[in-house]
Amino acid sequence: MNELPERFKKFQKDFPEVARAYEEFGTAVHKSGPLDNKTRALIKLAISTGAGMEGAVHSHTRKALEASCSKDEIKQTVMLALPTIGFPSTMAVMSWVEDIIEEK
Repeated sequence: MNELPERFKKFQKDFPEVARAYEEFGTAVHKSGPLDNKTRALIKLAISTGAGMEGAVHSHTRKALEASCSKDEIKQTVMLALPTIGFPSTMAVMSWVEDIIEEK
């Protein structure tokens, strides 16, 4: 995985027990059902898209690429939000996705 954001590294340093618990919680959630890693990655990207969270979109785009999602699958995931969150919000999210895709 790419380098963790500085903000998250500071959180880990300042609150190591909470950071460990948070990571364990995330692992447990991912293992709680039958969805494969690729599907989970796209769902997490979709949630981040709908919430309009730039940092989360960056993170989940990276994770989707690591889960073998294609650039087209990632873009379609964002485009599926268009009727729900509107054109300006979707275009903002698409720019965040492209921040990461263009790095690769």
